[in-house]
Amino acid sequence: MKKYLIAISLVLLVCHVRAQQVITVYDDNTGKEEAIGLPEGMLDAEIDSMMRQWCARTYLTYDSAACESTGEDIAYEPEVYIRRLQNLPNVIEMPYNPVVRKFIDQYTGRLRRSVAMMLGASNFYTPIFEDALEAYQLPLELKYLPVIESALNPGATSRAGAGGLWQFMPTTGKRYGLEITSLIDDRRDPVKASYAAARMLKSLYEIFGDWTLVIASYNCGPGNVSKAIKRAGGEKDYWKIYSYLPSETRGYVPAFIAANYVMNYYCEHNICPASTRLPMGTDTIVVTRDVYMEQISEVCGISMEELKALNPQYRTTKIPGNAAPCNLRMPMEVIHKFIESGDTVYTHRLSELNKRRSVVYVDEKAASKNNKGAKYVKVRNGDTLGAIAKRNGTTVAKIKRLNNLKGTNIRAGQRLRVR
Repeated sequence: MKKYLIAISLVLLVCHVRAQQVITVYDDNTGKEEAIGLPEGMLDAEIDSMMRQWCARTYLTYDSAACESTGEDIAYEPEVYIRRLQNLPNVIEMPYNPVVRKFIDQYTGRLRRSVAMMLGASNFYTPIFEDALEAYQLPLELKYLPVIESALNPGATSRAGAGGLWQFMPTTGKRYGLEITSLIDDRRDPVKASYAAARMLKSLYEIFGDWTLVIASYNCGPGNVSKAIKRAGGEKDYWKIYSYLPSETRGYVPAFIAANYVMNYYCEHNICPASTRLPMGTDTIVVTRDVYMEQISEVCGISMEELKALNPQYRTTKIPGNAAPCNLRMPMEVIHKFIESGDTVYTHRLSELNKRRSVVYVDEKAASKNNKGAKYVKVRNGDTLGAIAKRNGTTVAKIKRLNNLKGTNIRAGQRLRVR
């Protein structure tokens, strides 16, 4: 096995005024170095965004004083990491090497507080992920893909435009049945996106027949993985095509292995899970009429913050049930109140909340009166606005105003209003 000396560096992308963290790997055999981009879910900006979102809503709380841990990370010998990874009840291969170790160190060091937050959030999301994966008979350890994709933030959006827990691009999401409109973004629906991701992972496995290649292709697309296999002489082993993959994908499988490690062995590194306040007893109800979250909040007694957190797929507070049936996730007791309220929830403050007009009156008589006496001319070859204004006893400024012209360019045959 090649020996690597790994260091952290920071690359400034000046054109985007953004800092992207990378791991720089030095190969002792070649004397060359390569930069491995960190997955989106491991970037400081993404982690900070997730923590602000959850902490501001007080759904996740972290009290280090209440934790019996010392709060200090512990470094172990390679043999310990190897044994722990092999002891995980996984189908997917989880080998150890210095690159994997560096990603483990990222999670247990720089990102240990975000790991605590993700452990708290996983109490709500993991059952959803496992149900979707089990439905398609996929390895359950794939439930940790959203850890490196989005840091378990359903509102996460990547620089490339991927969104949600599983980071679907819009075109890919639609291909797997996710609705994306101005009002709804199913990529942020934990349930729908999880089942879509399971279908996608299954289809990728049918192509490659190897889970590490599936994970790599989930990140960079099956085309890039196929190209790497071809460049590697037909090898279908992730670690043998490693150097032919895009930069971020070279770190993607090691990050996935590290996520599996830290989400199972966090106690051994003195990481305390955050406490979650999201209700565990939730269910969904199908809404077939337009309704606003403000109406549900005030009539049924649920906070807007909780309602939004449980239904991140809605981009506004309007739930467009008129267009198509919409799923709404709420605590069981709120669902009971919603059903019992009948029409009250739909009519409460409706005129105040729904300001969109279905019909608009146009005073055609007034419009006709304003146009009475209007005169139009056709532009001749060689005409200028000045010449036209002189011929018709008006000014260039008035002609520009009447015709909404910003400049003086006109063309032969053009029809202009002169008064």
